[in-house]
Formats: sequence, C-alpha cells, structure tokens
Amino acid sequence: MTADADATADVDVDFGADGLVPAVAQDADSGEVLMLAYASPAALDRTRETGRAHYYSRSRDELWEKGATSGHVQRVEEVRVDCDADALLYLVDQEGGACHTGHRSCFHRTVEGETVGERVFDPDDVYDDG
Repeated sequence: MTADADATADVDVDFGADGLVPAVAQDADSGEVLMLAYASPAALDRTRETGRAHYYSRSRDELWEKGATSGHVQRVEEVRVDCDADALLYLVDQEGGACHTGHRSCFHRTVEGETVGERVFDPDDVYDDG
C-alpha cells in the first residue's frame, strides 16, 4: 500500500469493551469545546452518512441525533480520531446551544461554580418534561 492510499484508509476506531468511545464536539470556526458525549459504531456511521452529529445515550441506552428534540443540531464538518484511535473529535457548526441547560457549551462553569459561559436558550421552552 502506498503512503497516499494509506492516508485515505478508514481508521479502525477502538470502541472498547463497552462498545463506546468518547466524542468531543468542538466549534469548527472558533475552536470552543461544546460538549463531550459517547459514540457507538452506529452513531459514528450515522454521523458520517448524514453529516449531523449522532451519539449514544448511556442514560437512555439508545442512539440519538443531537438537536432532534431541541432543534440545536450539529452539522459535522469533519470527524477526527486521536492517536490511539480511542476518542473522536467532531468539528461542528453548532446551531443554537449545545448544552441541555441552555448554554452554548456544556463547559459553562468553573470548578469553583462560577458561570463563565453564555446561556443562549431557555430549556423550559425547548424540552417537555411530560
């Protein structure tokens, strides 16, 4: 195999014993880290097929498309894999907020509890608890 052919071969992602890999969503333009979730092989496949971020919800035990409920979708410009092939980076165009709390990023507070991120929507207006 030539170096050029090797450069275009799909990477064999290591999904580990639980079948999941961490997936970080990062704003493709600003570099802001938006969220961390987990991806299964099916989630990665759907992301690549549709160009929209898909993850695996450990709490709901199901595949989910980011923004399917809120409308705050992530259009994926590129998927990268780390050097050990056991973590993914989704470079995204985020519509609205990435965090279910209404913030642009899930990383909207310091460890001391100070809010440092912008709240961009009211979750009560978006998510139905009933």
